[in-house]
Amino acid sequence: MNASDAATSGAVLITGICGRLGKQLARALHRTGPVVGVDRRPFADKPKDIIHAQVDIRRKKLKEVFRGSDIRAVVHLGVLHDPRASAADHHSWNVAGFAKLLEYVAQFRVPKLVLLSSANVYGPQPSNPQFLTEDAPLLGGQNFSDIRDLIELDMLAQSFFWKLPETETIILRPVHILGSVHNAPSNFLRKDPIVTVLGFDPMMQVVHQADVVSAIELALRPGVRGTFNVAGPEPASLSRLVKILGRQKVSVPYGVTRAVLSRMWSWRLTSFPPPELDHIRYVCMVDDRRAREQLGFAPKMGLEETVLAVDEGRW
Repeated sequence: MNASDAATSGAVLITGICGRLGKQLARALHRTGPVVGVDRRPFADKPKDIIHAQVDIRRKKLKEVFRGSDIRAVVHLGVLHDPRASAADHHSWNVAGFAKLLEYVAQFRVPKLVLLSSANVYGPQPSNPQFLTEDAPLLGGQNFSDIRDLIELDMLAQSFFWKLPETETIILRPVHILGSVHNAPSNFLRKDPIVTVLGFDPMMQVVHQADVVSAIELALRPGVRGTFNVAGPEPASLSRLVKILGRQKVSVPYGVTRAVLSRMWSWRLTSFPPPELDHIRYVCMVDDRRAREQLGFAPKMGLEETVLAVDEGRW
């Protein structure tokens, strides 16, 4: 078997397979090859030909998954994004868990590693240029501690480029993912009315979860490595996104919004963390030319279809 055959045979291992994005990726990939899923949650509606290992990625049982399967690629989606989890839990699950995953990728000589990061690692800043390239500094953790772990994962993957060059490592940094997923941007746009900050109407980039799956599929091709910003249709202002959804919009001064949101957060009356307010004040848009030119990625979903997809996850 030559190197090309080795890169296209074997199974794709997906961490976090029981999330909505993980399930959609698994259903796309299992039509063309074997899929192994790792997730501590149950996978009740699992297709019969997908292997699901219900294990914690921090535990030694993960090694048995690698030993018992011919793994050609690992796609890491199993990142903890719960803003109410403690800093210790975040670090243990995200950083220690990913380090253990990297250890096994190296030990079992897996040809491909794909990390789904986020464009949020750049951070919304009043001084941001209109479009950020992959070389821009990762400042997202300055005001939002939960992004610090994601930045650390991103940096671990970058160092893995050099430590194990024989593994094709890819970091995907998608903009706000919309769809049935239960993430901060989709949850925010499901609200009615949608509260915005008075005097701010930033331009935003969104991408449909199905297009993110397509980007991951493209990243799994042999010969591709590096860091790629992934964006969807044309940028649009926050007010336009609200208009597409047909929601009511209530604009409130920042100081009032922050104070009320902080109180609601402490009383567990909202799932929207106060630091997320910067995303509806400042611009954080990316230059996605590298993904379009080197991955051959082009979003299939238009702006309206992408934005309206958030209602798929209302129930």
